Amino acid sequence: MTNNDILKKLRVALHLRDEEIIQILALVDFTVTKSELGAIFRKEDHPNYKECGDQLLRNFLNGLIIHLRGPMDGPKREEKGE
Repeated sequence: MTNNDILKKLRVALHLRDEEIIQILALVDFTVTKSELGAIFRKEDHPNYKECGDQLLRNFLNGLIIHLRGPMDGPKREEKGE
């Protein structure tokens, strides 16, 4: 299974539109255009097909976590008094 397949399956399972995927990627400061995204979702034999790289998929998954759970707060530490 390729990164393209994983991204396609997540898009279908989560009912995401292209605009939402672009917004999710923007949450982690990763920019992708709608046409680049369209090329990733094409069939492999299409002349404008583009392979989804590890970096794009990784950033999408990180952005998806923020999208679904919200931003991570800083680590909470309890200071111990002497």
